[in-house]
Amino acid sequence: MTAPQLKETTMDPKKRTLLRVTVLPEERPEAGDTIERLMGNKPEARFAFIQERAAFASEEALDI
Repeated sequence: MTAPQLKETTMDPKKRTLLRVTVLPEERPEAGDTIERLMGNKPEARFAFIQERAAFASEEALDI
C-alpha cells in the first residue's frame, strides 16, 4: 500500500474501524504463528498463507 492509499484508508478516522481482539489462552500459540506469518518480515510466508486459503474464499467474503 502506498503512503497516499494508507492515509486515505487506514489512517482516516472517518473511514477506519478499530476492533479489540481477544485471543483465548488455549488459542495463543496458533494465533501467534498466524500473526507472525501475516505480519512478519517474510513475504513468502504471507504469500504461502494466502495461497493455502485462496480456494476457500467466496466472492461475498472478499472486499473487492
